[in-house]
Amino acid sequence: VERIINRYNRLGLTQVAEVDAKKILEAYDFNITRGSVCTSCEAAVEVGKQLGFPLVMKIHSPDIIHKSDVGGVRLNINGIDEIRDAFDLMMLRIARRFPKARLDGVYLETMAAKGREVILGMHRDPQFGPMLMFGLGGIFVEVMKDVTFNLAPITEDEAMQMLASTRSYALLKGFRGQSGVDMAEIAKGLKRISQLSTDFSRIIELDINPFIVGGMGNAAMVADARITLS
Repeated sequence: VERIINRYNRLGLTQVAEVDAKKILEAYDFNITRGSVCTSCEAAVEVGKQLGFPLVMKIHSPDIIHKSDVGGVRLNINGIDEIRDAFDLMMLRIARRFPKARLDGVYLETMAAKGREVILGMHRDPQFGPMLMFGLGGIFVEVMKDVTFNLAPITEDEAMQMLASTRSYALLKGFRGQSGVDMAEIAKGLKRISQLSTDFSRIIELDINPFIVGGMGNAAMVADARITLS
């Protein structure tokens, strides 16, 4: 983590690329999807053959933070021809829309297994320090604003209390025939973010969205991540 952050500082960059953000999280024991940066269509084809299908393709650019907002994410790629089509279309459309953006290719990765999508985050308040955030994905964050906050450092028990304080807690436990998720995995994720943000004060913002959580005994997975440095 120290090496990655120092490299960004030397380059004068504050937005950490997804591939490096995931390396940082992996160093703190998060599970990440397998993937690779591809600078050409043919490189993407070769990586796709190695990874297997289905795959996710994302634009790889230091100038584009919110990839899905600009058509920079393609899900459920299931063949070589789909890789070629997705690569050519993504690079063409984004280059037209953002002619000044530096496009370094795409990030091709395996799709995470299905599960409940939640959001874990941290924002460093100048007065109080790292403020941790948890919420369910989708409508619960965007419409219902069902999120909860807690100052770092945090224990797993305190993390579990964060989960219980949300209105959507019943959905996590299992509701009307729907199976619940392994909430201990979410609590561990919050505790790891707490430790990371305590160890590295240069990290001022962090979002894992989505953090995909399955049933009891299934490892949670980081599907996408964003880190901002001071």
